[in-house]
Amino acid sequence: MSEINVTPFVDVMLVLLIVFMISAPLLASGVPVDLPETEAGGLTPGTVPVTVSVTNDGRIFVGDQETTIDRLVPLLAEETANDLTQRVFVRGDQASSYGAIMRVMGTINAAGYTRIGLVTVPEDGTAIPAEGVAPAP
Repeated sequence: MSEINVTPFVDVMLVLLIVFMISAPLLASGVPVDLPETEAGGLTPGTVPVTVSVTNDGRIFVGDQETTIDRLVPLLAEETANDLTQRVFVRGDQASSYGAIMRVMGTINAAGYTRIGLVTVPEDGTAIPAEGVAPAP
């Protein structure tokens, strides 16, 4: 038989497609944060926001890059291309201190960003941002 059987190749490709479709959304935020639960509704999709995460031990991440509170604004300006109207989502671990999360939100707000949202987990377990603007401390 001189023909190539492509059935196993197609089967493997379909399995890989399904695996990547399932795993891709899980890789969106690489910093492990235990988000609090809330009954807030989701937002309408738009541009991809910048995510700032605060871990339970107070470390700060912009996307997947760790930073300090002093380097937060320059790194955020770099990520948003100095667009102060871009959304910034703050993901705060529920075990972290309220003051640490508010200090990050206050720093972002003081830099001129007004579209700051908090990310929470609804009772069904999917992460949805809750729109909110942080007041300056």
